[in-house]
Amino acid sequence: MFRLSSTFLLACGAVALASAQMVSLAEHDAIAYSKTAPQDAVSKLQARLDAGQATLAWDEAHGYLPAVLNALNVPASSQGLVFSRTSLQVDRIAPWTPRAIYFNDDLYVGWVQNGPIMEVASADPMLGAVFFYTLTQQPSDHPRFERQTHTCLQCHDSSSSTGGVPGFIMRSVVTDRYGYPVLADTGATTDQTPMEKRWGGWYVTGTLGNPPHMGNVFVPKLAHEIGNVHSYLAQNRLVSTHDLTSLKEQFDVDPYLSPGSDAVALLVLAHQTSLHNLMTLAGYEARIAGGQLDARAKGIADRLANAMLFAKTAPLGAPVKGTSTFAADFQAMGPKDAQGRSLRDLDLHDRLFKYGLSYLIYSDSFNALPDSVKQYVYGRIRAEASPDVLQILKETKPDFAS
Repeated sequence: MFRLSSTFLLACGAVALASAQMVSLAEHDAIAYSKTAPQDAVSKLQARLDAGQATLAWDEAHGYLPAVLNALNVPASSQGLVFSRTSLQVDRIAPWTPRAIYFNDDLYVGWVQNGPIMEVASADPMLGAVFFYTLTQQPSDHPRFERQTHTCLQCHDSSSSTGGVPGFIMRSVVTDRYGYPVLADTGATTDQTPMEKRWGGWYVTGTLGNPPHMGNVFVPKLAHEIGNVHSYLAQNRLVSTHDLTSLKEQFDVDPYLSPGSDAVALLVLAHQTSLHNLMTLAGYEARIAGGQLDARAKGIADRLANAMLFAKTAPLGAPVKGTSTFAADFQAMGPKDAQGRSLRDLDLHDRLFKYGLSYLIYSDSFNALPDSVKQYVYGRIRAEASPDVLQILKETKPDFAS
């Protein structure tokens, strides 16, 4: 979320300018991003709304938010709260009125208190991230999700933040006491990012064993009062060193669906957003190569396999416990093998997940990858995954087993 002209960004950060070269990757004839009708969950919901097969109930406190989360199967427990002013609705976001972000495996929903629009970003199986949909926060007999393209892609199709494809962004920034970014050079947050560099501009609730991180804190001065930011931060270490399990002393939490910003949900979000981008990039490169794995496409497939196998994942540093039902909600989704094991099972002691393979192997985005990419990743999994992972896949992923 990094240009004030963009409508929805999934994390806080700096401007990520898209190069003409990277934009053209999405517009290659094999992809045709802007010309191709999306087949994601939001477009399918809109078709049902247009046909009178679904409705969205209006809520006086939250507008269409509860109805949209319910219709798209997005758990309210996934709520993360961002206080950096890095969105189109910048005048409504601050440390005392953070923006709420909710997600499931394929969707990201943004809500701002009393905001004129609600924002939804969706992972399309063929196109990658569909940026963005906006839904007017006014009661209507015919609510409509409007697809946004060019403005959002100025940030969300960049080599530095998304790998050069339309993608999702989660970043960590330093803000002043009003929430305006003063430094955002940490790069995209992934599950390889050390804990001490995560969550700048975010609220974080949970028990994390008090490791230092960048959440819950901001520079007490205003941006124009700081002068040389790097010099200021060198003299004034800006990290959170104690756990927050409640945000009631930070701001009024009553307007939100959930009172916290769950640490476990934020950890999963970092893994998921970066992996979505790699799946999109791997799909693009293979399709541009005619469905084959040339040297470039093979390199991206290797990166995808590494991320799915959690190579070089940063350790948690201490056991983590969230403040919502997200961990239970997430793990209950399965699928599970005959022994009740699932790739969604969380560890939350030394690492995030119990088993060494991402649950997104079940996602529509992974399933829609060119067969050359899938088979290459499957080969890496068969060679490197643990016997537990292989048994789980044998029972829950038929195309892998065959």
